[in-house]
Amino acid sequence: MASKLAGAISDGAFKVLLGAALAVSPTFGSLFGVPAWLMVVTGSAILISGTVEIAYAHRRSTAACVRLMFAYDTGWTVATVVALGVAWLGSTAGGEIWAGYQAVASLAFTVLLLRAPAAAPATAPAAPVQPPTPDLSAGEPAP
Repeated sequence: MASKLAGAISDGAFKVLLGAALAVSPTFGSLFGVPAWLMVVTGSAILISGTVEIAYAHRRSTAACVRLMFAYDTGWTVATVVALGVAWLGSTAGGEIWAGYQAVASLAFTVLLLRAPAAAPATAPAAPVQPPTPDLSAGEPAP
């Protein structure tokens, strides 16, 4: 379970770094063939998503976090393949498909993570059961 939590925090850290890079660098907009404002919006959405993921990963059930990360990353893969296919066919919409997916999916991920079930509280170990002490005042022999 600790490794899944570390995975969620690592995923969030990656999103924070990617989101910050996309939001502040105008180079990414031209690299993807999209307007700079779209990269700022996309980067901001990813940055928010990563920040929330880091903050809430330990507060939400691990199963919910893993399912959400799997769905998000599967969609990311599909969007990337579609965007590359569109670009390969000569269209300039590939960057918009990819950036659009990232912006919408990051915000959806964030909302779903915030609404996910809370993690079960850690239970304290049970106290050892002590055998009853004999009542020596009644003249009973000690065991």
